[in-house]
Amino acid sequence: MVPDRVATQSPAGTPPRSQTYSPAPRRGPYPSQPQFPPRPNATPRVSSLSLVSTPAASTTNLPTLGVPHVVPARTRMPPSDAADPLQVLQAIMGGPVREGKRSRDAQLPDLLADIDFGGLGLEDFAKQEASSPPLNVHSYTAQSIEEYNREKDKFEDLHRSISACDNILSSVETYLTNFQSDLGSVSSEIETLQSRSTTLNQRLENRRVVEKLLGPTVEEISLSPAIVRKIAEGPIDESWIKALQELDKRTKVIEAKLKDGSKLKAVEDLKPLLDDLNNKAVERIRDYLVSQIKALRSPNINAQIIQSQSFAGYQDLYAFLARHQQSLADGICQAYINTMRWYYLNHFTRYEAALRQLKLHSIDKTELLGTIDDPAARRGKGPQTVDPFSLGRRLEVLKNPSPSALSAYLAGENKGTHFLELPFRAFNLALIDNASYEYTFLSNFFAATHSFHAITRTFDAIFAPTVALGQAYTKSLVENTTDALGILLAVRINQALAFDLQRRKVPAVENYTNATNMLLWPRFQQVLDQHVDSLKRAAAAVPSRSAPAATASALLAAATGQGASVSGQSTAPHPLTQRLASFLAGLLELSAEAGDEEPVARSVGRLRAEFDLLLGRLSRNIGGVGAEQRKKRFLFNNYSLVGTILEETKGRLADEIKADYARLKQENGDALS
Repeated sequence: MVPDRVATQSPAGTPPRSQTYSPAPRRGPYPSQPQFPPRPNATPRVSSLSLVSTPAASTTNLPTLGVPHVVPARTRMPPSDAADPLQVLQAIMGGPVREGKRSRDAQLPDLLADIDFGGLGLEDFAKQEASSPPLNVHSYTAQSIEEYNREKDKFEDLHRSISACDNILSSVETYLTNFQSDLGSVSSEIETLQSRSTTLNQRLENRRVVEKLLGPTVEEISLSPAIVRKIAEGPIDESWIKALQELDKRTKVIEAKLKDGSKLKAVEDLKPLLDDLNNKAVERIRDYLVSQIKALRSPNINAQIIQSQSFAGYQDLYAFLARHQQSLADGICQAYINTMRWYYLNHFTRYEAALRQLKLHSIDKTELLGTIDDPAARRGKGPQTVDPFSLGRRLEVLKNPSPSALSAYLAGENKGTHFLELPFRAFNLALIDNASYEYTFLSNFFAATHSFHAITRTFDAIFAPTVALGQAYTKSLVENTTDALGILLAVRINQALAFDLQRRKVPAVENYTNATNMLLWPRFQQVLDQHVDSLKRAAAAVPSRSAPAATASALLAAATGQGASVSGQSTAPHPLTQRLASFLAGLLELSAEAGDEEPVARSVGRLRAEFDLLLGRLSRNIGGVGAEQRKKRFLFNNYSLVGTILEETKGRLADEIKADYARLKQENGDALS
């Protein structure tokens, strides 16, 4: 069918407007395009090429012809065999029929029969329809075909553009539809999240309130997984000890709550877990302490290094072990005691053997003050190279002592000859140093589990064999010697070590120093008694006043060991005077700070009494012309020598003795004038 131009009646005062009508049938949706549901509340789009009603068309008869009042968008065109509305109208109006349309004239009677004019004439019917809105009816003219043919391509391009726009709009519609759906979902989710946020905030607030109430209690009984892992698997170090302290703290809290009778479910559930963790900690502590005790038995090991690195600072381990497994802790303590007892005894035994290799000056009964110098007695001893009655440089062992003891290696390599105070100080200084360190270690390591008396008993158990060894060695040094100065030096060394122990606050070793004093003082008294007895024998050997002069001189020379060179008529100081004065100076120098309770003053008094008696007997044997003056001169010279030698001595006892000898010197000097 070739459509004609449709003329449209414009409203009054407006020129008529024409629209082109596309003869192509309206196509349905393409099969390849998806079909989307129409948008809700959306007005269907209407094509710009919709039919326009003509003002001359009859509105009454159109419904009978099946023409819609308004053609909606996307509505299919009338079928090709339908009658042309213009021809129908021309037939009604009585106008001529076009030549090109005669094929449809046969249908006009049928169409006219269907028109209902309502009993009105055609003019009245037309006027009636003019008052109603114009119908969108196409008006076809001859010119329409030519225009269509000229602008066919433009209309086809327009059609394609409109189709493309429809496709794009369909996509946009789909996107907007999906966006609206998604937006609805997001809005729903936002509402859900807001509801959940409100719920979570409420729960958080409730949790804060509960945490504020239950936090301290939970903190008291709970342990973090890191602490549990550290105790079960971590190396034993300072952090492990801190974790152990946390475990012990929680254990005490739970035990206290159980004793209170508060049956809390959390406490009952946690108690078995803490017991297992405590057992694991006990097992690890046992293995650690046993391994360190075994290390102490290694050859050439320094126990103080292990004590300072592996035991010091780890006293909490033993305290924890003692609280949870007392029997096991006692067993480990006994193992430590046995190990250290063997350690000290073994090392000091070897040290004593090294000190015994030192060569000592032999000062025996042949070196007494008044002993007769018997050549047979000194046979095999060699010449005496030192004066056993002079203190000399031996005092350096007290004034400038070495801060450390003589090592065993140096003692074995030393080829010199020494006095007894050197090995005595070396052994006792080493013993005191080790004992002080051990006691300090025991006081720190067992402080939490042992009382003062228990620590002292532990120390005594460790050092008892070593102390016995030290006392036996001291006894061997002094039991066969008559070196009174050496013994008194040993006494002063022992007193200095006792003062050092008081400064170190080690009372457990005082028993050893007291025992050493009890060993040295009696021996010192015995040696001085031997010197006094030697002076008595020398005085007894001096003849009485009635003896001949020659006999008296011979006996005096034999008693003093000076041979025939000593004359009974000489007023020079006797050789015994210088020996005795040097001996007294040494004793007084070593007793400068001595107290009244010491036996030195009494022993010195006995020596002076015997010496004065000896000088009196010697002076009485001086005869000849001016004998009395010569006796006084003899006594004056001897007392003057003693006073001169004692001049540098200090101390209360020295001042008393110097005053006595100055008085005696003055008395005899006055007798000479």
